[in-house]
Amino acid sequence: MNNLSKETQGYIYALLAFVFWGLIPIYFKLIASVSAAEILAHRIIWSVVLLFGMIIVSRQFGAFTLLIRDIHKIKYLVLSALLVSLNWLVFIWAVSHNMIAESSLGYYINPLVNFALGILFFKDRPTFWQKIAIALAFSAIVYQAVTLGSIPVVSLVLAFSFGFYGLIRKQINLPAMTGLYIETLILLPLALLYFGYLVATHQNAFVFPPNAISWLLLLAGFITVVPLLWFNAAATRISLIHLGFFQYISPTVSFLLAIFVYDEILVPEKLTSFVLIWIALAIFSMDGYLKKRRTKEV
Repeated sequence: MNNLSKETQGYIYALLAFVFWGLIPIYFKLIASVSAAEILAHRIIWSVVLLFGMIIVSRQFGAFTLLIRDIHKIKYLVLSALLVSLNWLVFIWAVSHNMIAESSLGYYINPLVNFALGILFFKDRPTFWQKIAIALAFSAIVYQAVTLGSIPVVSLVLAFSFGFYGLIRKQINLPAMTGLYIETLILLPLALLYFGYLVATHQNAFVFPPNAISWLLLLAGFITVVPLLWFNAAATRISLIHLGFFQYISPTVSFLLAIFVYDEILVPEKLTSFVLIWIALAIFSMDGYLKKRRTKEV
């Protein structure tokens, strides 16, 4: 890949990251017999192990010194760790309960949630078309609530937990790998305690010598860390506006998996919600692109 231009490398890394994230429901379907809480515990434990090795090899020892010297950032990382663990837990639960389509709706909504948080916390000024996009997204949720009598809780929890997670991470400004390592390290005692409880009560799915499920659970760290590294590599090579267009690949791949592979039923009312969100994202993305172009021309 070294003979490719920096921008082309960025596009390839972005494609790898977002396609991988879109296909992740396949992994969680394979271990759907395991409780969501135990899968989360293994995701934390094996991510810590993998990230520790990678930090040692890459000599990014700032992760360790930060734990000692910067208590202010650690307090924020505790909050971000809780938010990302909530996001992971709800997503794992949704996949195992045949709600991949609803989880993908959450990640479609997420960019609009991010922008709304920017308005609230950073006093960003929305354009007319951005206001239209946010209004359409809100209308989609209200429409589903009225027609089906239920709010898409999974979608909203995923969108807002990841939105606030991104907000906090932006505030503390840490490299992706370092930040994730500290977050999973903060969660590690809880994960180990919970797994210890499962072992003591003979409820653990992970056993030794490993069976097929145990080997799959060992991969939890890999499926967490590797796409993040690809994303990080893409973010350093291409502009955020281009990276923003790639982020829609992930929920699109998951949505297609839900409908065409796992036969999830999409009633007309839910499909209408999706269409409204897609229109909102198209307006939002196009407005952002044109705004960026006008800035460059000036």
